[in-house]
This record gives sequence, C-alpha cells and structure tokens, in this order.
Amino acid sequence: MSFKIIGEITQIETIVVEKSIDDVVRLRKLYGQGRWRKMKGVALIQLSSGRIRKTELHWYEAHGIGKKEIKRKRYLD
Repeated sequence: MSFKIIGEITQIETIVVEKSIDDVVRLRKLYGQGRWRKMKGVALIQLSSGRIRKTELHWYEAHGIGKKEIKRKRYLD
C-alpha cells in the first residue's frame, strides 16, 4: 500500500454483494468463506510523499474477515 489511511472512512456504501463480485472465487481462496461485499467510502490518506489527500477508496469486506485489498480510486480535493 503506497498510502496510509488517516482517521475514519466515511460515506460508506455497498457497491455489490456476493455473486455479483467478479473476484469472489479468488477472495474465498485467499481469505476464506464469508458473505463478501465490495464497498466504497471516503477518507483522508497520507501518500508516501507525505501529502494528505481526500480520496474515494474501494475494498472487499466479509463478516469475521474484515477489510481486504483497499484501493484508492480518485482524489476528491
């Protein structure tokens, strides 16, 4: 990860659930069975250069497993 999340992720929304996720088979192999959801939210991140940006983040999440593969999608500032 070339960034660090600062503070809380807000404006959290579910994008897709379970069978609609293209990578659900891969997620189950890597992290285990669970009700996988692809999520999005907004957070402040600190880039490796030290710059702080407001960013839209996407990640996969399952109950009992947690957030996996957090990706930054676009800058909002």
